[in-house]
Amino acid sequence: MTEEDGNSEELTLPRGIYRWALLGIALIFVGLLVIVIASLAFGSGSGSVGVVIFIGPIPIVFGSGPDRYLLIFIGVIITIISVAVFLVMNRRNKEI
Repeated sequence: MTEEDGNSEELTLPRGIYRWALLGIALIFVGLLVIVIASLAFGSGSGSVGVVIFIGPIPIVFGSGPDRYLLIFIGVIITIISVAVFLVMNRRNKEI
């Protein structure tokens, strides 16, 4: 369909979405910078890794190193918070 038909539909985004996207990208770069500086400053030491991957509703959790349980716990907490925020924002968008 063309605009001449009068039936064109536009996809509109919320006003603040670009600010949130820019903030998210900036936080990713700040996090990477902190990791690089920390690895240069504290070059030696033991490393730990904890990962939580969600495939649908099924979590896959694994880790390695002396602090893996703490990192996995933090990952699970952050995941629960992000899912809760997603559900609240989704409900709010349905009301509008």
